[in-house]
Amino acid sequence: MEDDNLSPDAHAAPAAPDGHRPDPQQLSSEDLLHVIMASLEDDKAEDIVTIDLRGRSEMGDFMVIASGRSTRQVAAIAEKLADRLKQEHGVLSKMEGRETADWVLIDTGDVIVHVFRPEVRDFYQLEKMWLPTGAATRTAAAG
Repeated sequence: MEDDNLSPDAHAAPAAPDGHRPDPQQLSSEDLLHVIMASLEDDKAEDIVTIDLRGRSEMGDFMVIASGRSTRQVAAIAEKLADRLKQEHGVLSKMEGRETADWVLIDTGDVIVHVFRPEVRDFYQLEKMWLPTGAATRTAAAG
């Protein structure tokens, strides 16, 4: 499912029981990062790395790189993250790579998330490309 092919109304987060829709503008990039990290940890993503892109790139404020043990887990992590962001916070994201689930990119605007199978992650080594010394925060593997 490529979110950018849908009309804006199809993206609208459902209204809460009181009729209020979440406002994605209420989340700062740091708050969005915390929500994403919690989702990845809840879904047992492994070897999670956060890279601060502020002042280095216009593509977003943060990049998060994580691994799943299989294509099934990679796809599930990505889908659940996109669903949680939309349902709970009204944040719309674009997703690419879900069909093969070797490497799924979730673009939330301020935070770019990459979920890999370990072998694919080792091959592309995005951390080495984007990571200046001391700029990443690594979370211990969930287990």
